[in-house]
Amino acid sequence: MTSSPSDIDPAPDAANVTNPSAVVTPAAKKPAPPPVQPVLEKLFELYPQLFGAQFLPLKLGIYHELLALHPEHFQRDTLKAALGVHTRSTRYLQCVAAGKARHDLHGVAGEPVAPEHIYLAILELHRRRQMRAKEDLSPQLAKQIKAAFEASGLSGSDYLARLLVAHEDAHPALQEAIAEQLQRQARQEALFTTFEASGKSPEEFADMYGMPLRDVKSAIDGHRRAQPTA
Repeated sequence: MTSSPSDIDPAPDAANVTNPSAVVTPAAKKPAPPPVQPVLEKLFELYPQLFGAQFLPLKLGIYHELLALHPEHFQRDTLKAALGVHTRSTRYLQCVAAGKARHDLHGVAGEPVAPEHIYLAILELHRRRQMRAKEDLSPQLAKQIKAAFEASGLSGSDYLARLLVAHEDAHPALQEAIAEQLQRQARQEALFTTFEASGKSPEEFADMYGMPLRDVKSAIDGHRRAQPTA
């Protein structure tokens, strides 16, 4: 993973490679990166609820809000670089991977983080941990991927579409989680078909087959959710 799953920063302009002056020769020196530590310290001073002891996912567009609210403190390039450092930090990725909602400058929770950003954060955190660990951390990664998929509430096909990958290109743990979801759906649909044919109420059907009433109601709800809306 080469970039942060957060998309709060504007994309940089593409270099005009057709312009010879825009091509960097081997002898050319790269410009020094802008100093970000003073900007990070100012962000902590102004918004400790977001940049302090606890990190929270930032709402989309917060870069532009900070520029508009604090022109005396922030410049475009240094603020962009500082937010990039912040959102690529392990602590920030951890709060994204945990599925916490995005927050505005007042610390108020808003829209959820996109499933694909959570997935990318999980993968990047695993990469960093595995580089330091002696044991194989793949089982923990598989558990996190499955939990993130189930928490998304999406179907397997919708989840893969958000990740822009096909089923065969997905992580094995995600493939397994999607297969399990399809099996549950098939069992629920079979249970619903039997329930419908019985002519019984959910309570009577559950009692007749000696099964938990919640399983019958879950099958009914699952069938209704699967029906196309008008």
